Parts: sequence; structure tokens; C-alpha cells
Amino acid sequence: AEAAAAALATKTLTGSDILANARALADSIRSKDLAAEYDRLRKLPKEIVEDVRAAGIMRMNMPRSWGGPEMTSMEQVEVIETLARADASVAWCSFIWCDSGLYSGYLEDSVAREMYPRLDMATSGWIYPAAAAERVPGGYRVSGQWMFGSGSNHCDWLAAGVVEVKDGAAVIDDQGRPSWKILLAKRDEYEILDTWYTTGLRGTGSNDYRVQDLFVPEERSFSLLGTPQRPGPLWARPDTLLRKMAGVPLGVAADAIDTAIAMLRDKTDRLSGIPYRDMPRVQLAVAEAQAMLGSARSYVFSSLETQWRKLESGEPLTELERANVWLSRTNAFQTARKVVGLLYDTIGANAIYADRGPFDRHMRDIQTGCQHIVGQTKAWEGVGQMLLGGTPAAPLL
Repeated sequence: AEAAAAALATKTLTGSDILANARALADSIRSKDLAAEYDRLRKLPKEIVEDVRAAGIMRMNMPRSWGGPEMTSMEQVEVIETLARADASVAWCSFIWCDSGLYSGYLEDSVAREMYPRLDMATSGWIYPAAAAERVPGGYRVSGQWMFGSGSNHCDWLAAGVVEVKDGAAVIDDQGRPSWKILLAKRDEYEILDTWYTTGLRGTGSNDYRVQDLFVPEERSFSLLGTPQRPGPLWARPDTLLRKMAGVPLGVAADAIDTAIAMLRDKTDRLSGIPYRDMPRVQLAVAEAQAMLGSARSYVFSSLETQWRKLESGEPLTELERANVWLSRTNAFQTARKVVGLLYDTIGANAIYADRGPFDRHMRDIQTGCQHIVGQTKAWEGVGQMLLGGTPAAPLL
């Protein structure tokens, strides 16, 4: 295993290489009965994790100066979308693990290179403040518990969002807000709790994790709202962690459509004897699902492409352009839920059986995915507030 890891670490992979690897991995995943494994393990099997690592997916955000591909936001969405067409849990963990390269850009380069000596290392964790960290000489002392540690059973580093405290009082940043920090520590320094008993995304292993009086050196902390240490579009705005998330719902919805077409094209209704492909309601549902997905996907990619061009040139984004990036991502989740629900109803009774196709898993996975703050429309209140001339509370908008 060490020899394989060493060989992989020295191999140069382009974004095109990684996308091709993701397609091959997706084909391999489709041949496995992972749903049963997820129900038993409630996390990804170790061999799948190593397949993700070998495909180079964990290195998508690693900088070119380190030998990484430094892939664009659009390229990353396409990779995650490809994986999600085969398995949402694999795609979900993958978009989180590849944050290693993003975190490294907020740290001093020498510190980041020491923490990430290999390009294919995984970082998991909940970044929003869920605990207080007391500032002490040389770093922070932190105790607390965080939720949604997707992929935490297999990661190298765990991130923990905190409010910075000094002498028992919250530190206030330059914008007049409580100082929000992200602390990075090795996975084994935390206790990972067995909490992931869920409707869907069971393979993500998104358990709670906690720690008591852990010391984290200051050099392993950073603020997404601060100035990154590394230049480039990937680190120019604090929303960078969220950009590739839309690949999950887009991939789930695309697979739902493909599966529905394959199931209904040659199937005949047992009561009427009419082929499903000749039924107007089925024709309408498939066409409507494709139109909804196509619109949602175009919105995601067009907004990301506009953002990327502006970030490359150093030109500031307009409020509408910032809004579109966020809105298109949430819209992808909400649209995917509608697509899956529409096709679930169209297929009927066969959709409820886990052993007769992936529709049961599609339904459970997308319902669970939509509970993430990025998938919920309640976050649109802040977007609307910004468009109406106010200052949104959402820090990553």
C-alpha cells in the first residue's frame, strides 16, 4: 500500500485524466451492491476510498505549484456529477475530501506542505462554528462536538469550525462579527461518534465527532473570510468549498432519467397491455424531467463560468453574479428532488423496491442531500436581502 501511494504521489494527472478516471470508477461502482454495504457499514468500504484516491479525485484542488491539477470549478462539478450518476455517497465524500487543496491555500506554504506531503490526502469536517476555541500561547484550546463529518472515518485531517475566544469573551473581527476560525487536526485526535443512522446518503459516514481540551497550533488554523496565502481563482472567494456541490444532485437526477428510460422503453403495463413508451403521461414525464434537469445544469455551469472569468481577471463580481452562483446550486438540489419524485411516481410500484433498480436509493439520497444548508431554499432569504440592497448574514455568499 505504501509503495502504491508513493507511486501515485509522483504521478502527474491533468483535469482530463481525473475526469476519465472518474468515468471508469463510476462504471466499476455500478457493478457493486454498495447499498447493502452502506446499510451494514454506514460508511464507504475502504476499497472504494482507495479507488477514489487512485483516481486522483482527492487532488482536484491541489495547486499546480505542488504538481496538482488546480482544476476549475466547472471541471470539478463535472467529476462529481460523473460519480453521482453511479453513487451519491461516493460523490458526496469526494467533493469534501478534495477540500484538502483548498485548505492548504489558506495556510503558510511550508505548514501546508508538511500537513499534506502527498497530493491525494483527504480532509473532512464541519466548518461552521459549533464550539468556542480559547486563544492560548501558540494556538487554541478547544472542546466541542461537530456534526456532519462526511467521510471522517477515512480522512487524514478533520476541520472544526469555532468562534475564537480570548479571556472568556468572543474576539470580534474587522467587520464587527465574532471571529470565525477553522481548526485542522489529525482525525485520530477526535472521537468519531456512531450517529449516522439516516434516510439516505448512508455511505457518507457523516458522523458527529468531538474532542475535549485539544490544543491546535495557530499555524493549523485559518479564516475563510481572511486573505488566502495562495493566489488564484480557487482561493479568491470564500465560497470555494461549495462550488462543486451541485455535481451531486445533477448526477443523481441524470441517472434517474437514464434509469427511467431504460425501464420504461420496453415495459408493458400489466393491466392495460399498453407499452409504457406509448402512454402520453409517461412521455410527458420523461420530457419534463429532462427539461428541468437541462435548465438546472445550464444555470449551474453558466453562473460558475461567469464567476471563474471574473476571478481569473481580478474583476469584482456583481451582486447578481454572486447571487446566481448560490441560487443555481440550491436550484440544482431542489430540481433534482422534483425530477426524482416525478419519475418515481411515473414508474409506480416498482420504484419502492430496493432490489428492482436504484429509484429507492435516488429518492432517499436526494431527500437527505436537500437537508444540507446549500440545498435548502431558506438560505435564499440572504440572497434576496443582498439583491434588495441589504447586507446578507450568510458569510460565504
